[in-house]
Amino acid sequence: MVKLKSLLKKSIQNEVSLYLLFGLLTSLLYLVIRQEIFDFSQNAPFSAIVANIIAILFAFFTNDRFVFKQTKIGQFQRLQTFVIARLGTLGLDLILAVIFVDQFPSIIGQFVQHNLNKINTIESLVSQILIILLNYILSKFVIFKDKKRQL
Repeated sequence: MVKLKSLLKKSIQNEVSLYLLFGLLTSLLYLVIRQEIFDFSQNAPFSAIVANIIAILFAFFTNDRFVFKQTKIGQFQRLQTFVIARLGTLGLDLILAVIFVDQFPSIIGQFVQHNLNKINTIESLVSQILIILLNYILSKFVIFKDKKRQL
């Protein structure tokens, strides 16, 4: 039991574990919002944009405070850099949504009886995996590279 507590404590303090945890929460938030908006609008790019805006803000504040443990100094500049980086990954998300949901839904659709909601969900999941990897690299080496606060 002591080893389990120690392992859990180390995992919670581990940057990669925290990034994955908050990345998972961000992705879940994104997917729920995107699906709800898509169900209402049937517009994949619009639903991706709105979901990304909300997810970007959530991700910044959780990464800044809990994952990379940054000081308040320079937070606005980090937010700017973070938003610019995330706009790049939003671009990737939009490109994938347009290609696989709007323009060529049959690529994924052939496996899910051409159900547009399932096509959108599959594309969203694949997109999020790519985005999480790319965002971690950008966050670790460009955005949150220094100014850690002391615990």
